[in-house]
Amino acid sequence: MAYCRKCGEVIDDEAVFCPKCGVQQMPMKTEKVVNDDGSPLWAVIAFFIPVVGLVLWAAWHDDKPKCSRMAAYGTIASFAVIAIGVIVLISLGSVHIHYGY
Repeated sequence: MAYCRKCGEVIDDEAVFCPKCGVQQMPMKTEKVVNDDGSPLWAVIAFFIPVVGLVLWAAWHDDKPKCSRMAAYGTIASFAVIAIGVIVLISLGSVHIHYGY
């Protein structure tokens, strides 16, 4: 006895599609199975190289949502640290903004 991975309906063990909701249960033989483990390594890489994080997020958004999310988290964290650093430097007077007057 198996259950549909979307709606939870009891289905045949070898069912390819759920008879209730129609969701595919097992990948077709022609589909490749992608590894979407959401490794924190992608967040670390994106933190230190934010442009790579943006590219990975865009490239994996549909196919690898967990890895894509980790790349986005790393990129956001990197930008947040940069923004906080600039705010701290400005508040300490280390950075002078010239308005061209």
